[in-house]
Amino acid sequence: MRIRLVREHHNLTQLDVCARSGIDVASYSRIEQGHVSPLLDTLIRISDAIGCELADLVR
Repeated sequence: MRIRLVREHHNLTQLDVCARSGIDVASYSRIEQGHVSPLLDTLIRISDAIGCELADLVR
């Protein structure tokens, strides 16, 4: 849920984040919905793609 809020705050779509991070849309969607817990390297890729600090995603 937090990842979605941060992404929306930065006015990005899921497709934007996926294109910037190299994560496929289905996997990213499952992460945002809380169906899977991403690995640390995946969280770093997402934070880089959004343009935020890693801590912003995991508060």
